[in-house]
Amino acid sequence: MAYGGIEAGGTKWVCAVGDGDGVLTESVSFPTTEPQQTLERAIEFFATQADLQGIGVAAFGPVDVRRNSAEYGHIAATPKPGWAHFDLLTPLRERFGVPVAIDTDVNAAALAEGRWGSGRGLENFVYVTVGTGIGGGLVVGGQPVHGLLHPELGHMRIPHNRERDPFPGCCPFHGDCLEGLASGEAMRQRHGIRAEQLQDDAAWELEADYLASAFTNIFYTVSTERIIVGGGVPQRPGLLEMVRERVRALVAGYPDAEGVAEWLSADEFIVAPGLEGQAGALGAIALVS
Repeated sequence: MAYGGIEAGGTKWVCAVGDGDGVLTESVSFPTTEPQQTLERAIEFFATQADLQGIGVAAFGPVDVRRNSAEYGHIAATPKPGWAHFDLLTPLRERFGVPVAIDTDVNAAALAEGRWGSGRGLENFVYVTVGTGIGGGLVVGGQPVHGLLHPELGHMRIPHNRERDPFPGCCPFHGDCLEGLASGEAMRQRHGIRAEQLQDDAAWELEADYLASAFTNIFYTVSTERIIVGGGVPQRPGLLEMVRERVRALVAGYPDAEGVAEWLSADEFIVAPGLEGQAGALGAIALVS
């Protein structure tokens, strides 16, 4: 069987076909431009594929994932010009006549990591991506979490010592939320250089502190078994090790339940993704396979 998947990112789209068992057989990527043009390029790609059983869409957010909503499948309020309230779902359903499912890109990536990557064997884990922005997908009982809309981990509030870090934050909505302080864009604006070029140890210690605060909040809120950390920023050598050390210190031995302290101290609690750059496309396919 063949399934289609769209990783609909704010910078680029990846369209792929896979077998539903973690193997991509064909894929193409192209820049994210204006909405209708971008969606039409995806439709052109899938029109060349035979016997598609369904198409999954892993979309940048916020996106309306409430099935009973009049705007189900629409991008919600986004600062990306032209994309607010754009309908991703209906044109695909009408053109191909197959089931089409949608979720956030991070929820979809979390599903893929649970099936084929670093979340295998776990019922409860979190996937966090730290790149230009910060997002997170929560999997509880093997299913992605939805609520009033969907989790927005990148916009949680974390401690901000303005004497140590006078940078006000770059989030257009909240200023110094997690994304506003610790995303790749925040690092670029604070230091005047892209994260992958940054060699200042103090800058990376600050980044580790911010991520550790967020991950500790996640652990205490959902009692997750694992935090999988993707995106470009965590590729910095040694960053995850620094974050692990800081999380252990912040947790400070609580709760003192059998096996918990040992698990938090192990390298298996905060880990890198297992699917490298394929989590988004595979996650989109996982939504329908």
